[in-house]
Amino acid sequence: MKIESLLIHGGIDGDESTGAVNVPIYQTSTYKQPAMGVNKGYEYSRTGNPTRKALEELIAQLEGGYAGFAFASGMAAITAVLSLFKAGDKLLISNNIYGGSFRVIDKVFKNFNIDYAIVNTSKLEEIKEAIDGNVKAIYIETPTNPLLDITDIEEVSKLAKEYNLLTIVDNTFMTPYLQKPIELGADIVVHSGTKYLGGHSDTISGLAVVNSKDLAERLHFIQNATGGVLSPFDSFLVIRGIKTLAVRIDRHNSNAKAVAEYLRSREEVEKVYYPGFEDHPGYEVQSKQAKGFGSMMAFVLKEGYSYKKFIESLELITFGESLGGVESLVSHPATMTHASIPPEIRKKVGIVDNLIRLSVGIENVEDLIEDIDRAIKKAQE
Repeated sequence: MKIESLLIHGGIDGDESTGAVNVPIYQTSTYKQPAMGVNKGYEYSRTGNPTRKALEELIAQLEGGYAGFAFASGMAAITAVLSLFKAGDKLLISNNIYGGSFRVIDKVFKNFNIDYAIVNTSKLEEIKEAIDGNVKAIYIETPTNPLLDITDIEEVSKLAKEYNLLTIVDNTFMTPYLQKPIELGADIVVHSGTKYLGGHSDTISGLAVVNSKDLAERLHFIQNATGGVLSPFDSFLVIRGIKTLAVRIDRHNSNAKAVAEYLRSREEVEKVYYPGFEDHPGYEVQSKQAKGFGSMMAFVLKEGYSYKKFIESLELITFGESLGGVESLVSHPATMTHASIPPEIRKKVGIVDNLIRLSVGIENVEDLIEDIDRAIKKAQE
């Protein structure tokens, strides 16, 4: 089955008992058990719920993994995955990952003596040099948030296997419609389902997919033990969002290409970060491992143009946290998504104060460009 059909019919398709074409919302905390030690597959909804199970089977199928797990947020999913490690272990992490991921690693897991090193994961030699006896995993985003660096998932996974390390990939920006890390050799994939998978800015969710029975058993134990599970209703919303993922992403992609080219044509814009440009350092790798460039980009206004005035002057595009919804959103990474990253690290990798991140939605692209044009003109100081 092709992915466009799998998005709609994958996992558990409908409800056999009633013929409903959608999986019902099993809004229950517990289940009647016929006898001691006997149940119908479910005992308590923290451990398992039919609606959540439908989503978990769906994301596992879409990613080509062994098993999937649904969590109450993307950070809950990441936290559960990081809980696979123990004191003394060390992670290698991409040098401009999402600020929330950095924060939980730096401010929470470091307290448990789980260490990390920041590396440019787009450079294999830099990864190799950072591997020591304590490193247990390589954690990458590709494209990264917010500077859209590209990492070769297949090559990193090969390197990780040489050293018996896990490869963990945050696939939020690409989704399995565009990129399948497990098929490229990754061991674990994580998503903020809040973003493109849900797609409508109406639910918070997180997903993880693993490539083996061993990892599935370990992660399910953590999911059940720590309890950060996705509710039945939110599971239903994410399933509903996934059904339209293909048509939405196609529109996101085409809009983003036009907007990125427009921004690059403006003399007021100093730089545009977008992996769909042929001169982007990761263009060839992205073209090899994904079937599109996504709808995320970032750009820097030249000196003399205020990012604050630009943001305040937007009328159609929304200023707010998050990304991946049907509506276009801008954010200011230095004070929002990446504020938890120390200023010296932000500056070193390029997250400067006048950097603006743009998640291109599915509105009419001419309307989007008109809005940006108007805001740029008003941004001059």
